[in-house]
Amino acid sequence: MIIISFFILHWVTSVVCQTFFLHRYAAHQMFTMSKGWERFFHFMTYLTQGSSYLNPRAYAILHRMHHAYSDTVKDPHSPHVYTNLWTMMWKTKILYDGIVRRTIETPKRFDHSTPEWPGLDRFALHPLSAVCWIVAYTTFYYFFATEAWMWVLLPAHFLMGPIHGAIVNWAGHKYGYQNFDVGDKSRNTLVFDFLTMGELFQNNHHKYGSRPNFAVRWFEIDPTWQLIRIASALKIIKLAPSEVPMTEVDLLENTAPPAFGIPMTSAEAKDL
Repeated sequence: MIIISFFILHWVTSVVCQTFFLHRYAAHQMFTMSKGWERFFHFMTYLTQGSSYLNPRAYAILHRMHHAYSDTVKDPHSPHVYTNLWTMMWKTKILYDGIVRRTIETPKRFDHSTPEWPGLDRFALHPLSAVCWIVAYTTFYYFFATEAWMWVLLPAHFLMGPIHGAIVNWAGHKYGYQNFDVGDKSRNTLVFDFLTMGELFQNNHHKYGSRPNFAVRWFEIDPTWQLIRIASALKIIKLAPSEVPMTEVDLLENTAPPAFGIPMTSAEAKDL
């Protein structure tokens, strides 16, 4: 039970930091917070992702590109561009590494207003940091794994962040249903997304890119939205004014173009 509990704890805390801090805050700026809280969640993202820590600036840029170029050849991670999951994630890694090292130039509209903590990021992205986390996870399993099959879970700890990204970017554009025609192949994979804390409502999110609640239908439940409501009530964050109607009927009947919350020049739009 110790190993299973540890795996679930690592999975949930890692995916919460990814969807709450990296995605909804860093990439989309769906809410604001003080610098102190920003540093807190930045550190928690490193603590929960460990050896697979994802740099907030690079994550935000990649995700903004994904929305702007969704399911086209310019999309950093579309399952409809790459032939298999492994190729998609490897190509994403190459682009991610280039953004982190600033050796790849990206459009300026994607590279702005992202959380940056140079000291932590240098430390977190150093290979030695990853090695230390891998040793720590392995040591924990050495002392607490009571069955041989439990060791199968160990590699997932090493790559927790990218695993979550792979699930969302692959399944969220291949499997499930669509509430909206948004011009891409985004889908809602689960009606209660307990697996990635709301991230698998991709079709809803691609329609309302700046809306912090990814659920639209009455039967859809976005767990992270509930956490956001609590954080807002506690004054940890401040929600941005909603740009879209909030009732289910209004949301489903709204025929306005998808709201990505990312300005696009006419030249870039023509280039899609």
